[in-house]
Amino acid sequence: MDVPRTTPPSRKKYYALGCGLLGILALTFGLGRLKPAVPTVERQSILVDTVKRGPLVFQVRGTGTLQPVDVRWITALSDSRVEKVLVFPGATVKADTVIMELSNPELQQAALDAQWQFKAAEGELVSARARLQEALLDKRAGLATVKASDANARLDLQAQEALAKEGLVAQVVLLQTRGKAEELTTRYQIERERLKIGEDSLNAQLAANLARVEQARALWLLKQSQVEGLRVRAGLNGVLQLLPVQVGQRLATGSTLAKVAEPSRLKAELKISETQAKDLLVGQSVAVDTRNGTGNGIVQGKVIRIDPAVVNGTVTVDAGLEGALPKGARPDLSVEGVIELDRAQDALFVGRPVQAQSFGSMGLYRLSPDGAEALRVKVRLGRGSVSTIEIQEGLRPGDQVILSDTSAWDASDRIRIK
Repeated sequence: MDVPRTTPPSRKKYYALGCGLLGILALTFGLGRLKPAVPTVERQSILVDTVKRGPLVFQVRGTGTLQPVDVRWITALSDSRVEKVLVFPGATVKADTVIMELSNPELQQAALDAQWQFKAAEGELVSARARLQEALLDKRAGLATVKASDANARLDLQAQEALAKEGLVAQVVLLQTRGKAEELTTRYQIERERLKIGEDSLNAQLAANLARVEQARALWLLKQSQVEGLRVRAGLNGVLQLLPVQVGQRLATGSTLAKVAEPSRLKAELKISETQAKDLLVGQSVAVDTRNGTGNGIVQGKVIRIDPAVVNGTVTVDAGLEGALPKGARPDLSVEGVIELDRAQDALFVGRPVQAQSFGSMGLYRLSPDGAEALRVKVRLGRGSVSTIEIQEGLRPGDQVILSDTSAWDASDRIRIK
């Protein structure tokens, strides 16, 4: 019978399988060692600037609005009710223009009562002055009587003393005459003191009465001014900007009635980022762009106030405007201001790259001399301005760098430009 034979596996097959595995491993290792492909970018899609050396102006930019310098907020002087509105926002007003009329019957009655109290106090002052002067006259009359009696007593004493020397008058009579003269002299001195005290008392009482009159007068004037305040006047030549009340509305003391502003005197209120506000100083030059589109909308000015507080990440800066304002400038107009912080006579600088921070470091792509590629170099930055920034290290004059956002190429230190 036939016996089947087993054929051993072919060595060639194992050899081919091993070579394939080695080839796959070599290919994987080779691919892992390959560098990423160099990215390519169109020249028209990037912003390039040349590093320069020379004078450099450091500036900060902020946006804001024009605000009037002279503003008057009108408030209610007493509780009242709006009876009539005569002028509406946007109207030109003078200082004595009546904007609205208010009413308060209780206040009007109180003003009348205060007026009568003032008149009564004046009458009381006149009556007190007459009464006190009469009493003072009585004291003066009594003083004159005592003075005459004193003079007569001293004459009698002199006569008695002359007769006593010749023995014509008894000693006891002389003593009586001398005592009476001394008594009248003392009474005269006392009456003089009483008259002086009476004059001082008169002045004091008149002063008290006069003070009550002035108090009543002040109260009357206050009530009268409050009544006059029911006819609300502008108090300033300008434009009525705000009128937050309606006819029939009840108002409490101190409620805002209107806002009047002088439109010809304006200032710029600019919002500057808190990170850029540390070098701001009063008196620095400001160029305010009113954006009127006529080519002459730039107004020069100076920083007149810097708000000490930071609100929502910004610092408010007031810029006083110098010279005539362009046509169309009005309160609340949106403006942009550039404040000059400092000047450097010799600085190395370039246009401000995207995401560049003052006194920071960043990688910038520097173009090759032929402009065909760009290599990333580390650059140390200095002080920044609105559109430029100072270079402290990493670049030289004449170098061209890319200012556009290069975050998409962070994985490559070299890019190709076509």
